[in-house]
Amino acid sequence: MNSTLVNRALKHAEALCRRRGVRLTEQRKIVLRLLCVSDKPISAYELLDRMRGVVKNPAPPTVYRALDFLLEQGLVHKLESLHAYVGCTHPDHPHASQFLICDDCGEVTEVEDAGLAKSLKTAGKAIGFRTKRPIVEVLGTCAQCNAKRDE
Repeated sequence: MNSTLVNRALKHAEALCRRRGVRLTEQRKIVLRLLCVSDKPISAYELLDRMRGVVKNPAPPTVYRALDFLLEQGLVHKLESLHAYVGCTHPDHPHASQFLICDDCGEVTEVEDAGLAKSLKTAGKAIGFRTKRPIVEVLGTCAQCNAKRDE
């Protein structure tokens, strides 16, 4: 994400937090910025390493507390299969996300398919399953990696 888009995302996050009556502290903002500028999902420890250039003596609890807040506010997502985090592309509303994760280059694309989310909810309901976090992660190869293979 270029700096204009990152700044726009941060301003949007600040406005959302203000409307919700929660504080987007400087630490939380730094973590969100690092996630937004990254072209790949980042683990908590990678975030900690990147924070060392910005924050004096960052500690793991600081990063985890910031991530918990950002997750709670829907500003980031955790990709369980990668043990990493990405910024949310549409944090202004609650949603069930689906992620397409390229095995080759690591690119992650967030999609929001209401039909798929409804289908999963219906299937779960049929067997009495209650969803906590309706996130789907699909591993495969992106169009660019497929094109390189076909050359």
